[in-house]
Amino acid sequence: MSDTNVKILLVDDEPDIVEFLGYNLKKEGYEILTANNGKDAIEIAKKEMPQLIVLDVMMPDMDGIETCREIREQKGLQDVLIAFLTARSEDYTQIAGFEVGADDYITKPIKPRVFISRIKALLRRLQTASGPESNVEFGDVRIDKEKHSVFKGGIEISLPKKEFKLFSLLCSKPGKVFTREFILDQVWGDEVVVGDRTIDVHIRKLREKIGEGYFKTVKGVGYKFEF
Repeated sequence: MSDTNVKILLVDDEPDIVEFLGYNLKKEGYEILTANNGKDAIEIAKKEMPQLIVLDVMMPDMDGIETCREIREQKGLQDVLIAFLTARSEDYTQIAGFEVGADDYITKPIKPRVFISRIKALLRRLQTASGPESNVEFGDVRIDKEKHSVFKGGIEISLPKKEFKLFSLLCSKPGKVFTREFILDQVWGDEVVVGDRTIDVHIRKLREKIGEGYFKTVKGVGYKFEF
């Protein structure tokens, strides 16, 4: 997907911020849509179907958290990338954002180069998601989903069923933070999970087998896969 085919919706109640971010994104070739409140953002997103939404948290009437929640409930928008833009860095704000489906957090003020870099990193997930479903590669790590096999440096790594499911989930969207609740639902489902540290144990085993640097802990929220 080329940059000229990517629509980005900027949502912020401060016109100067929208203009500043929009200017820098347009220079990169992206098509920019704008809204200054949550209600308009939802309507524009439903009509235009952007690939990425950059959403301010602190807005009057409908804040970013509620806007994100409603966007995720719209048909066709469940998988749109959503990055929160916020001057607040408190853990509880980030936790609330990730719980309603945010993909990333960008703290303002932010330098243009850093902002563009974060945007490009987010959009790389679209390219990853559009690749062959049965065979995915990240650096020297390759996953064959049909055969339930993982290879690192050409050597097959033995992963039990739950470890493979957890690894497949995390690397389905590199860089996305998956909450502990979502991981439990997707990997263990209705099974009885013994102990609160079940996910932590499986992450530790994946780090031992695949590499420490691939799996990042987001304190109070969950885990993400990076390469």
